[in-house]
Order: sequence, then C-alpha cells, then structure tokens
Amino acid sequence: MVLASVLLLSAEASRAGAARLPFATTHATNAALPADPAPFAVNDGTLLHPVVSATIRDRPAGRPVARLPARQLGNPTWVPVVERVPGWARVLLPARPNGSTGWIATGEHVRIARTTYLVRADVRERRLTLLRYGRPIGSWRVAVGAAETPTPVGRTFLLGSLRENGSLVLPTGAHSDTLHDYGGGPGTVALHGWPDPSVYGQAVSHGCLRVPDEALRALSRVPLGTLVLIHSGGIDA
Repeated sequence: MVLASVLLLSAEASRAGAARLPFATTHATNAALPADPAPFAVNDGTLLHPVVSATIRDRPAGRPVARLPARQLGNPTWVPVVERVPGWARVLLPARPNGSTGWIATGEHVRIARTTYLVRADVRERRLTLLRYGRPIGSWRVAVGAAETPTPVGRTFLLGSLRENGSLVLPTGAHSDTLHDYGGGPGTVALHGWPDPSVYGQAVSHGCLRVPDEALRALSRVPLGTLVLIHSGGIDA
C-alpha cells in the first residue's frame, strides 16, 4: 500500500512537471532544444502527430525540455521525423532557434504517417521545386528574401495551412533571422502568393517565399509536416 502511494505521488509529480513545460510552437523560443544535426539532409518522409500534448526530451528518455501541442495555428500538428531509435523519434520543431529538434516517445499517444512529397527551394536560383516519390512534378521561379531580410536556409517543414483575406498561406517551421516579429506575428517564414507577378525571380521579400498561383495550388495538396529544404544555392531543380 505504501509503495502504491509512492508510485501514485511520483506519477502525479511527473504529470505536474510536464504541465509546466513550455510549448514548442511557432511563437516560442527555447534554447534548450537540441540543434538539427543534419540541416540539409532528406528524411524518409515519416511524419509524427501528437494525439495529445507530447513531452519533448533532449535525447531518448532524457531531460524534458518542452511540449508539442496536438494543434497549432488552427491545424493538427504534424512534424517530420529525422532520426529514430527503438521507442523514440527525433523531430523537427517550429520553435526558435531555427533547426530546433527534440525526441518524442512513439507510444499510443502519437500517430505516425508518411508523405511522398518533398519541397526544395534554391535561394540563389530563386526557384521552388516540388517533388513526389523523389521526382520533380513542378518547378517555379519565386521571390525570396531581400539582402537585409534573407530567407533562412536549412530544413524545415510545412506547419500549417491558413486563409488570410481569401488567400492561401502556408507557414513553415522556420523564422526570419532578422525580424523577430512581423505583421503582429512571430516572423514565421511562409509560402504564399503575391498579386504582382513581376516579383518572381527577385530577392524582395521579408524572408517568405512568394510563389505563383500554380505553385500554391500544387502545394495546397502537400501534407502538413512535409519537409521543406531551403538551400543557399546550386541545387538541381
């Protein structure tokens, strides 16, 4: 009876401790999150969704550092898995700093899925390419960040799908390195359209990727959590 009481108190303390952890969202900054060890690598398309808020650890069975909510930006939270060991998945996270990762236990409270898509963006060439099963299915000239507000490079992912003033906006898990807030938000880098097509092929944005309507229609079919690889230049379209 004493042992059962001790175990119950320990479980309650653990839950209370988890509840005090900060959420890893696009609005958060968490220096305790491990950095991405391979910021330009392609994953195998595996995605993870926490059915309920999931504890994020700094290593498998390690120190709790944050929680990943089941929903954010009005969408279910799906994140790409970039490394796995038995019982654990390392995922990319949408919090600052860019390239933040963490480990989540792959138990009954998470869903695992797989995407066949990959998004590549070449900042130097100012081109976005959509691939499926490793093959390009569309490639478009896009507008990228201006010199003073560059588009951050590295791997990130499609975090959400929003409608703003009737237009589709696809936030990613990355943030501007120079703007800590923009338009009332946290400086999240997004893929979105633009009314003036003359911007495509130019470095004129605040860090977002401005894409043609045709590209946006194709991207609207891509599952949330799909990897977005942003290169500084020289990738094959």
